[in-house]
Order: sequence, then C-alpha cells, then structure tokens
Amino acid sequence: MHFWEELTGYLSFSFVQYALIAGVLIALCSSLLGVTLVLKRFSVIGDGLSHVAFGALAIATVLHLSNSMILVMPVTVVCAVLLLCASQSAKIKGDAAIAILSVSALAIGYLVQNIFSSSANIAGDVCSTLFGSTLILTLSKLDVWICVIMSVVVIGIFLLFYHKIFAVTFDETFAAATGIRARLYNFLIAVVTAVIIVLAMNLVGSLLTSALIVFPALSAMRLFRSFRGVIFCAAVISVVCAVGGLLISILASTPVGATIVTADLVVFLGCCGAGALMRRRVA
Repeated sequence: MHFWEELTGYLSFSFVQYALIAGVLIALCSSLLGVTLVLKRFSVIGDGLSHVAFGALAIATVLHLSNSMILVMPVTVVCAVLLLCASQSAKIKGDAAIAILSVSALAIGYLVQNIFSSSANIAGDVCSTLFGSTLILTLSKLDVWICVIMSVVVIGIFLLFYHKIFAVTFDETFAAATGIRARLYNFLIAVVTAVIIVLAMNLVGSLLTSALIVFPALSAMRLFRSFRGVIFCAAVISVVCAVGGLLISILASTPVGATIVTADLVVFLGCCGAGALMRRRVA
C-alpha cells in the first residue's frame, strides 16, 4: 500500500510525467530502427554517433545555447551522412571511420568542457551527460514537444517506407535490382538513426544509447523469426523496460540510464532462456 501511494505521489509531478512521455516515445523509436540496424550490422554506428552527440552537446553547453538541440541534431545528422559515405569508400573502412569519429568527438567534447566550462562540477556534468543520470528528469515542456514531434516524424517515416526498409535490410543488392534506390534508403536510415541517438541521450546518456537500440532487437529475435513479429516484440520490450526502469530509478534513487539498460539486459537474458526452451520443444 505504501509503495502505491509513493508511486502515485511521484506520478503527480509534471517532471515525472514529462519523463514518462519522452521515455516511451524514445524507446519506441529506438526499437523500430534497432531491428534494422542490428540486421544490417549497423548497430556500431549508433555507438559512434552517440559520441558525436556528446561532443556537440559539450560545445552547445559552453556556448550557453538556450536549446542544445539547435546544434546537436544537425551535427549528428551530418556525421551520420559522413559515416555512411565512409562505409562506401575503399580508402577508409566503415569501422575505422566510426572509431576515428567517435573517439575524436569524445576527446574534443571533454576538452572543451574542461577549458571553457564555468561549472564548478565538471566531472558531475560529464557523468550526467554520458550516463543520463538526471537528464530525463529535467526536461522542459519545450523539450517534450520537440521529442514528440521528432518521434512522430521517425515513426511516420518508418511506417511510410516500411516495405522499402524491409527490402534494403535483408538484401540490398536484390532491392537495388528491383528498382529500389538502396543508397537513398540507407541515407534515410542513417539520418533517422542520428535523430534517435540525439533523443535517446536524454533518456540513457550518450554512452548507453546503443544498448537502448540493440537490446530490445536482440531480445525479440530470440522469440520470433518474422520481421514484423520481431519489430512488434522489440517495441513492447523497449517501452516496458524504459517505463519500468524509469519508475524503479525514481523510487530507488538509482541512475536512470543505468537502470533502464539493466532492465533491458535482464529481459534479454530471460528471452535467451525462453528462446532456448522453445527450440528444445520444437526439436
């Protein structure tokens, strides 16, 4: 009884309501594109872009921008396009380009914050940005509206181009042979991934965003074989883990990002066990 009273008490606060709205939308968007990224082996791009977003956010903080999205979103999208071009280049392989870009962005971001930041607790600010300890609980109404609009755009793009994304995901060469502009849709996937990474930073921090993308997809793949089934299951798992982790972190005073990712890990291990039992029964 005390637990429910405490929970309903927290849910009455606007900052918790904002966090839940943003958390559900971010988790949903991450799961939709996560399946595609995992199947195309692009999941490491998410990790690289999250580091880029950290560097851009550090610069935006030093410049005292009223809304960091003004700088972070365009920079991350541009870098996503550059990574896509690099992956198609014979001179610099995709994984090398991601490594160069990600470590450079991390280093520049941390260096800029140390040199120019006026904060008395630089280590705490960096930790909060990297691991998302309190970012999701400090969202303003404007931040939530931006999250809602960008999430609607991402979900709309995914639903509108679902069949094209499906074709490019499983057989890019065959898709191109049938007249689908595979490069264009790879470009679209890269841009949407950058948008999701920037949004997910508010939920789990820049270092943990790739987990938000990868874990639900991998969990769903242990239970389903169809593309549609995996996407639906991944969306449910991602939203449940995001909401559950967020509420647990509020009640137990644990870091939000780490709690959500730990919930994703627990569900993944459970799905691995459930998938193994299902295969044994079939065999």
